[in-house]
Amino acid sequence: MQYLYVRVVRARGVPAVGETVAEVKLGNYRGVTPATAAHHWDQVFAFSKETIQSSFVEVFVRARGSDDHVGRVWFDLSEVPRRAPPDSTLAPQWHIMEDRKGERGAAEVMIAVWFGTQADEAFAEAWHSKAAGVHGYGPLGSIKSKVYVAPKLWYLRVSVIEAQDLIPMDKGPMAIGRYPELFVRAQVGSQMLRTRPAPVAANRGPSSPFWNEDLMFVVAEPFEEFLVLSLEDHVSPGRDDVLGRLVVPVSSIERRWDEKLVVSRWFGLDRGAGGGNVGSGNTNRFGSRVHLRLSLDGGYHVLDEATAYSSDLRPTGKQLWQPHVGVLELGVLGATGLIPMKTRDGRGATSDAYCVAKYGQKWIRTRTVVDSVCPRWNEQYTWEVFDPCTVITVGVFDNCHVDKPASGNTTLAVRDNCIGKVRIRLSTLETDRVYTHAYPLLMLHPSGVKKMGELHLAVRFCCGNAGNMFHAYVRPLLPKMHYIEPLLVRQVESLRFQATNVVAARLGRAEPPLGREVVEYMLDHRSHLWSMRRSKANFFRLVTVLSGPITIGRWFELVRSWHRPVHSCLAVFTFLVFVTMPELILPTAFLAMAFTGLWRYRVRPRHPPHMEMRLSHADAATVDELDEEFDTFPSSRGDVVRFRYDRLRSVAGRVQTVVGDIATQGERMQALLSWRDPRATLLFAIACVLAAVIAYTIPMKVLVGLWGLYALRPPRFRSRMPSPLMNFFRRLPSKADSLL
Repeated sequence: MQYLYVRVVRARGVPAVGETVAEVKLGNYRGVTPATAAHHWDQVFAFSKETIQSSFVEVFVRARGSDDHVGRVWFDLSEVPRRAPPDSTLAPQWHIMEDRKGERGAAEVMIAVWFGTQADEAFAEAWHSKAAGVHGYGPLGSIKSKVYVAPKLWYLRVSVIEAQDLIPMDKGPMAIGRYPELFVRAQVGSQMLRTRPAPVAANRGPSSPFWNEDLMFVVAEPFEEFLVLSLEDHVSPGRDDVLGRLVVPVSSIERRWDEKLVVSRWFGLDRGAGGGNVGSGNTNRFGSRVHLRLSLDGGYHVLDEATAYSSDLRPTGKQLWQPHVGVLELGVLGATGLIPMKTRDGRGATSDAYCVAKYGQKWIRTRTVVDSVCPRWNEQYTWEVFDPCTVITVGVFDNCHVDKPASGNTTLAVRDNCIGKVRIRLSTLETDRVYTHAYPLLMLHPSGVKKMGELHLAVRFCCGNAGNMFHAYVRPLLPKMHYIEPLLVRQVESLRFQATNVVAARLGRAEPPLGREVVEYMLDHRSHLWSMRRSKANFFRLVTVLSGPITIGRWFELVRSWHRPVHSCLAVFTFLVFVTMPELILPTAFLAMAFTGLWRYRVRPRHPPHMEMRLSHADAATVDELDEEFDTFPSSRGDVVRFRYDRLRSVAGRVQTVVGDIATQGERMQALLSWRDPRATLLFAIACVLAAVIAYTIPMKVLVGLWGLYALRPPRFRSRMPSPLMNFFRRLPSKADSLL
C-alpha cells in the first residue's frame, strides 16, 4: 500500500507571531501539527495514495488561531522521490517559503517528502489521512497498530496444613458445647478461595485444626499482589469471626520447576482490634500460628484458553522450554463485505474495523481503518512456533473509541463490538507454503447466526528443523507436571477463568488498552457453559464418527443376507484365506490403511479449515436455544427456577464437554488418513508400512507374547508419562477448532 509521507521538522526566520502551527494540505485533506512557540514540530503526515486527488502538496506555516499564513511551500508529486526499506530515511531539507504576496522571503521550513509503504518506520507514529475526522489524543491512539505481550502466568499453590494455639473470639454462653468450624480463607487480588471446615479428630483439640488442603491461584509477573490469609470460625449464618490474619508478598514466595515439594514453614498470625483488618497498625502479636507450604509452580502451563485450540502449551519456566521448531508468518490483508456496525451523520452506516491476532504470549492489533466496510490493512507479523499442534486466533472488531469525545469522559464504558474470528491450526498447514484465503466471519447473535463478512489472510508456516518438528509429535502435549501432579477438572475450569481475568486486567493497562471484551472473546471464556446448540453440535459430531462402524455393521449384514452373491462369495473367500493364513491379517490391515492414506492424498484439503455454520449447528438453533445460550450465569430469567436451572446448566456443561471429547478422539482417528495434518499422515503411513513388514517377518504368537509381557510388566518398570503413540494421537487435529 503506497503512501505519501510529509515530514515537517521546524521553521526559522518566521516573524514573531507567538505560537505557530504547520498545516499540510493535499486536495481535500488537511493535517495540522500541535502549536509551539519554538517553531519545532517534527510531525509526519501520511496520505494514502489511492485517495490522492491533487497533483501537488502544500505546507503552510500559520500563527495559532489565524487563517492567514506567514509562509508557504509546495511540491509537485511527480517529482517526489520513492523510498523502500531498508533504504535509509530521507534527510529533510530547508526550503524557502513564500509569503502571502507570493514573494520569497527569509522564512524557511525544514521538510522531507517521499513516497513509501506501510513498512516505512514513520508509518506507526504518523498522522493518517484516513483518520482525518478523528480528534483527541485518546481516539487517535486507539487507531494505531500495536504489539502486546501478555504477562507470564504462574500457578500459586497454597497448601494449608494445620494451625496451633488458636484463641476463640466467641467466649459467651453460646460457645459452650459448640465445636468451632474453623477454615482458612485465602485471597490474591480479586481471587478468593477457602478450605473446607477442619474435621473433628480424636487426637486434636479445637485449638489445633488440621486441613492438608491445596488452594490454587493464578498470578502474573511482575508480582504486585499480596497473599492474604485469614483463619476464621463460622459461628452462625452470616457471622465469621477472624481468629488470625497473615499477609505474604507473592514476590517472596519460592518457585519450583518439578514435583519436588518446597519446605513448609510456620507463620505467626496477627489479630487486630475489631477483627484484624489488613494494614491496621494496631495489631497484637500472639502465639497462634499456621503451617503452610507456599510455592509458585513453574512446571505447569497456565491454561487461559481451551486445550482443543490452545496457542501455547509451554510450561511457565523458561528453562523447561524446548527449542522452537519454526516461524509462523501472518499477513492480515483486509476484509470485504463487513456489516456496518454504526451510523454517522451524513455518511450513513459504516464500520471502524481492526484485527487482533493471538498466538502464545504475543498479541497484535492492526491499525483501525476508519469509515470503511471493506478495510485493507496489509500488515505482516511473525511468531516463533514451539509446537506445530497449536492454533492461532484472529478476530475482527469495530473500534467504538473513534467516536469517543476528545474530553475523555469515561462515565460510560466504551466497549468494542465483535465482528467475528477465525482459528487456524498450524499442523494443517504444509511447510513453506503460502495460504492466501478468504475466511467467513460468523457471529452468533440472540436472533441467530450472521455472516459478518470475509477476512482475507495470508499464512505461512516455515520449518527451521524438520527433526525437531517431527519429534514434537511424540512429546507429551502438556508439560510434565500436568501428568505427575494432575489438576482436578473443576480446578482447571476455575483457574482458566482466573487466568482470563488476569490477562484482561494486564492488557487493559496498556496504551492503548486492549478491552476486556476483546480478550474474553479471543480466549472464548464462555465455551464451558451449557448450550443446547453446542450439545447438538457435539452429538452430531459423535454420530458422524460412529457412522464408520455403523457402515461396517450394515455391510456385514448385507454380506450375510446374500443379496449380492458376488460380494458375499468374495467375503467368504477372503475369510477362509485369513483363517488358513492368520499371519496375513495384520500386514493386510496395515497395508490397506497405508494405501488408503496415500490414495486420499489426491483429495487432501487445499485450504486450512475454518469455522463452519452447519458443523456448529448454528443455522438450526431456535430462538429459545439462543436465548438460553446468551443468558448470564447465574441465570437472570427468574428467581423461582434459578437454582435448579443453574445446577442443570453446570452439570450439562460437563456432559457436553465429555461428548465433545469423545467426538474429538474419533475425529483424530479419522485424521490419521485424511491428510488434514500432512506430516502426521505421512508419519502414520510410514509406520503402517514398517508395521506390515514387522508383522510379516515375525510370527503372530511372538508379537502377541511380547505385547502381553509388555502390558503386564511390573509397575516399577512403567513410566508415569504417556507413551509416544499416545502423544502422537493427542496431537492429531480434530474439528473442535472449527466450532463457533
